[in-house]
Amino acid sequence: MTSDDSDFYGDDDTMADLKARVKELDVKEWWGEYENLNTPLKLQARKEATVVDRSQLHNPYAGLEYAWQLTETIEEFVVRVPPATTDVTPESRWIWVCNPYIRRKSKREASNQMIRGGEDEAPEEQGADLPSVVEGGMARLHFASEFIDVCKNSGGNPNFVRRECQKAGTDAAKDILDLAQTHRWMLFCTVFQVNEVWEIIAKATANNELGIGSKVAARSIGDRRTDRLICVYTADFTDTKDVRRVAKKLKQLGLIQTKGRPLYYKPDVYTYLGIAHGNPWKIRASIYDTTSMLKKA
Repeated sequence: MTSDDSDFYGDDDTMADLKARVKELDVKEWWGEYENLNTPLKLQARKEATVVDRSQLHNPYAGLEYAWQLTETIEEFVVRVPPATTDVTPESRWIWVCNPYIRRKSKREASNQMIRGGEDEAPEEQGADLPSVVEGGMARLHFASEFIDVCKNSGGNPNFVRRECQKAGTDAAKDILDLAQTHRWMLFCTVFQVNEVWEIIAKATANNELGIGSKVAARSIGDRRTDRLICVYTADFTDTKDVRRVAKKLKQLGLIQTKGRPLYYKPDVYTYLGIAHGNPWKIRASIYDTTSMLKKA
């Protein structure tokens, strides 16, 4: 028997996916990981001022209006700056939560603030030299472009030319990735879901359950797109165990549907260098996706 509310939990596929996730959850393992973790949210909930040692926590975006502050709960933060209705400003296009357990440079001191396209990227690692990374990446792309131009004008066999041009782009991408570390999972949700999804990700980030930080796009007046982008950053793309751990956590949080579209993992350095879909070097704009990564897991 059904009622008018029978689709409250979603269609048959959605309910089947939820039931499958319940079966996959190892409750004992989850509690073993979570029970002993003193997260900022737990400390705030207990209201034990003597337990909270904020000197051990870190916020590279302290004092910024569109970023979570250690003096507020995540619930207070998402009410203060809800992404569905918080407008883009000249100073802030994104809303941020940084992992307070991972030390990063203050936003005001980070060198990515001086790089076009880098102002809105992840909290910068101590000791990072992003200007050198960008300079090296631009030089490598210039070299690839010159080779591709010469190859295309050589009059050689079209199949050979195509293979060599593709190889030039692949080799350039590998060399560029060797220069950089920080990358992020990209998640799209509708504007009607964005507040709810963002609160889930913000809590997990603050609880040290995801990566180094997360951001969500603020509302852009005149933008008619119904999707809103959320990025979850990890510290090192070569640490595939950690990248996969974050992907698995996003799935556990209900943010990756079994039959939905996968999430893609894009390097920050590609943004710095202007490498997007359809770039002239034929470089893929993402290096991982959740479908293949979670299948390997």
